[in-house]
Amino acid sequence: MTELDSWTTESRSHPPATANLAEILERVLDKGIVIAGDIKIDLLDIELLTIRLRLFISSVETAKKAGIDWWETDPALSSRAAHDALYKENKQLRERIEALEGEDSQDADSIPRAGARRELRRR
Repeated sequence: MTELDSWTTESRSHPPATANLAEILERVLDKGIVIAGDIKIDLLDIELLTIRLRLFISSVETAKKAGIDWWETDPALSSRAAHDALYKENKQLRERIEALEGEDSQDADSIPRAGARRELRRR
């Protein structure tokens, strides 16, 4: 048996460990992958710019298991979140208006009326 024969025999017994793109993608989406990095630009020990990159690639189910669900609460990405954000802002504004109107009515009660001032001056 020659060197070439032994090489071909070994290669036939163990198939090469290659994965196609679909298998790799399935594995990444199932397990998730995190890519993190920082870019920092300094000039004479003065920090001019810092960019922090965090990239998490996974399926929706894997992301939810990891506690990541920002797309459900971002008004730009979810109509329900946009509705909830508008409702919350509207409620806060109504509460502020009621508080301001309440302060105005209390201030109006504590300020003497113009006729009452004239009566006090005449005495």
